[in-house]
Amino acid sequence: MIYAMVPGSALVINLIINWELFKKYGFSIKGNDEKKWVHVRYNYFVLAACGYFLVDMTWGILYEHKEVQAFFPFIYFLTVLYFLFMLLTMLTWTRYIVAYLDRKGLRNDILLYGVWSMFTIGLVFLSLNPFHHLMFFYNEAHEYVGEKGKNITFFLQIAFYTVVSIYMLYVAHKSTGRQKIRYKTVAVTSVVLGISLTLQILFALHPSYALGLIFGICLVHSFVQSSEKKEKEIHDHIASTMAKDYEAIFYIDIESGEYLTFAKSEKYMSINATALEKDFFKEAYDSIDECVFPDDKEYAKAFYNKETMLRNLEGKRSFSFKYRVMVNEKPRFFLFTVMHDTSSKHLIFYEKDIDDELNAEKINKENQKKTITFGQIAESLASNYDAIYYIDIANSSYVNYIVSNIFGELEIAKSGDDFFKESIENIPKIIHHQDRDAVCDFLNKDNLISLLENQKDASIDYRIIVKGKPRFTRMVVRKTSDSTHFIVGVEDVDAEVKKQMQQLRALKTEKELARRDELTGVKNKTAYKELEESAQGNIDHGMDYLNFGLVVCDTNNLKQINDTLGHAAGDEYIRASARLLCDIFVHSPVFRVGGDEFVVFLRGNDYTQRHELMNQLRSQVLENKKIGAGVILAAGMSEYKPESDCFVSDVFERADKEMYEDKQRLKA
Repeated sequence: MIYAMVPGSALVINLIINWELFKKYGFSIKGNDEKKWVHVRYNYFVLAACGYFLVDMTWGILYEHKEVQAFFPFIYFLTVLYFLFMLLTMLTWTRYIVAYLDRKGLRNDILLYGVWSMFTIGLVFLSLNPFHHLMFFYNEAHEYVGEKGKNITFFLQIAFYTVVSIYMLYVAHKSTGRQKIRYKTVAVTSVVLGISLTLQILFALHPSYALGLIFGICLVHSFVQSSEKKEKEIHDHIASTMAKDYEAIFYIDIESGEYLTFAKSEKYMSINATALEKDFFKEAYDSIDECVFPDDKEYAKAFYNKETMLRNLEGKRSFSFKYRVMVNEKPRFFLFTVMHDTSSKHLIFYEKDIDDELNAEKINKENQKKTITFGQIAESLASNYDAIYYIDIANSSYVNYIVSNIFGELEIAKSGDDFFKESIENIPKIIHHQDRDAVCDFLNKDNLISLLENQKDASIDYRIIVKGKPRFTRMVVRKTSDSTHFIVGVEDVDAEVKKQMQQLRALKTEKELARRDELTGVKNKTAYKELEESAQGNIDHGMDYLNFGLVVCDTNNLKQINDTLGHAAGDEYIRASARLLCDIFVHSPVFRVGGDEFVVFLRGNDYTQRHELMNQLRSQVLENKKIGAGVILAAGMSEYKPESDCFVSDVFERADKEMYEDKQRLKA
């Protein structure tokens, strides 16, 4: 009775853990769904195991009472069934493995031929056993006695399970992820079955194979079946969640045209499309006249031919097209996408309302005409600067983004704990000795905080030493909108300086002379218009970080000088006015835009120090007026205000107005 408890318990456990598989997949399937065939094959194995457990349990109960003569025929018959179901478990297990691997090839063919050969040999031995006692016999005391044939079949099965285990371990070695674990589990199960058969040879009257069989089934249940079930639930959950994004999804049999419909939204139901689920291509084509916007009907009909749809998919994972569908009597753009499933026997066709997305995209494009996105600003900054530092104002930690290497062989850390401390340490190594003090003063945290309290940025030009030669560099510092970080841009302007030098050498060319005022040598109105257009282009593209200002000037008393002293004196007066502006606004271009009118385009250091420079100009003018010698210039200044200015002319008009007011004061 103790013997029978082991297979009996195994039978109960087997039915409990696999009953759901029996109900869900059964023992047959319509069509050629290979994935479901795997579960059906496994059910055959589990069923064979149930048969073995039942026979082994019954044999154990009756063998306890072998002295009862009436039981002997049943005991003998159960022994035959015992070996038969043992062979069946090996056969069904191997067929499950082949289906599970889902591979066609010589190795799988060898497995199938091998298992069928051993199954046949076992049947032959069992058939001949009543006549020659190849497998077993019972002595006069009705005691079970194993023969050589039994050991031969057992050894063959053990060898076969060993081959299967090695093969599955090889497959597992070539695999990755969860599948690797599952293949290893199948391999270990085969090892367990082989070991249990070995123990069955050594201890014939112990239920070793039953123990090994239920242990292997539990392994497969825990690491293969349950794992696949959980993975399928996750996949189904993902699919159902993603399906909510579509109005309808169709699963179409390519050969017959029959289909299933999933994820029908309320919007799709309002279309009133025909859905008999008999022939997708015909029904979709027939529905076009009822559902599609009139202008798009002919275009839509071109897609719902099976051959055309398959041709469009050749060499592609998916194919999409869009047209307008009437929803509640209003046209809305729908995107239609078709793709093969993994078996290539079905098509997955899904449709999505993209009208809102298209409208949003249209609005976004219109907005881009007025402003650029943050990403474009970042790209623009990255293209303008050779290195960018993002510095935490609170603790001075930073991240360094190198755009191009202008530092020669010096290694700059990508991140650090104290930007200002490391900068002070690096300045003697890379900065020209004449510029070191200025850079040290500039890169003082308190200094930067103070500079940026009332202005958007601060900058400094200096020279670095690269391979023993100086290169001009510009550093620009701004604060983030939340005032928590500094953004420091380092720009190599050496090429710009060389370009300016080349431009100076080319002043004699006709093109440059056309932009140069012959009388004063400063730039003329044509050059100013070009610069104005360039600045306007920056404004139109949202580059509001490029600060600039305009100084509008007008000479006083020019007419009086021309009338009293002659035009030669008037010309000299204009030249003196230009020299005064060039001497004060050293880093900014000066333009003569009229007979006695000048414009200075403030940028760089001149923009930063604009108020001091304007005070210097006005002080000089007042001094000239007081002593009655020198140039008298009325001047007005205005800065570009990105929050309100749309045109350069807005800046000019404010400066011109201030100049006019200054002119009145000078005449008073």
